[in-house]
Amino acid sequence: MTTLNEQLANLKVIPVIAINKAEDALPLGRALVENGMPCAEITLRTECAIEAIRIMRKEFPDMLIGSGTVLTNEQVDASIDAGVDFIVSPGFNPRTVQYCLDKGVAIVPGVNSPSLVEQAMEMGLRTLKFFPAEPSGGTGMLKALTAVYPVKFMPTGGVSLNNIDDYLSIPSVLACGGTWMVPTNLIDEGRWEELGQLIRDAVTHVA
Repeated sequence: MTTLNEQLANLKVIPVIAINKAEDALPLGRALVENGMPCAEITLRTECAIEAIRIMRKEFPDMLIGSGTVLTNEQVDASIDAGVDFIVSPGFNPRTVQYCLDKGVAIVPGVNSPSLVEQAMEMGLRTLKFFPAEPSGGTGMLKALTAVYPVKFMPTGGVSLNNIDDYLSIPSVLACGGTWMVPTNLIDEGRWEELGQLIRDAVTHVA
């Protein structure tokens, strides 16, 4: 059984997706899978996000699917029910983390300071989201954290084709979350070929 960390490390890039129409989940999932990026972090910032996860899970059973921007226990329950592989939260909320641990689902909470890393480690977590990456000091801050703490990171927030190599060159970075290859306007407008090209470009870049 491949661990979540191994899957993230193999992918290197995790598309962070805001989807506004559930019917777009199927063609979006197809665009991701067919262009070499069989994964998605669907943020729960839109009303149809849980339904989109449910559709993707049904149609693409081998895809790595996470729910992002998870803020409440109710959202954890809905995500698990929809079939996610992991949960991502923008910050470190001990209540949400403990709830996920109790439910047996992986959670990658957001941290951007030594204190938060230590709190996460205290709860047994060793894979964390560095968020928001660029506003929090970028690779300089991340290198300072990785020099001290034996954890793995998934930087997200301001990561792009221009700087992803810098992040991935840090040994403790498993993968980076990004939105540049899945812009919401292309999804809304059903421009799947353009989307596919952006996805392919990202996959090629980190290969």
